[in-house]
Amino acid sequence: MPYFIYRISLQRSLTYVDEFVEYVKAREIARNMRRVKSSDDDELIKIIFAKDRFEAETLLKARREHQPSEDD
Repeated sequence: MPYFIYRISLQRSLTYVDEFVEYVKAREIARNMRRVKSSDDDELIKIIFAKDRFEAETLLKARREHQPSEDD
């Protein structure tokens, strides 16, 4: 399964960037994107592991419940 990189806006809209077979390459690209992004840019850069773009976008859009930690 490939690794997908997405930009996520504050309005939770997704912009597909690229996909990679190797995690190391995806991580390198994502880190570089985060490093060069301007300070007033509120988009998040995310890597997700999924079988295809549809699954990746479904996982990124899904609302997750807060999982209490041991400190809560």
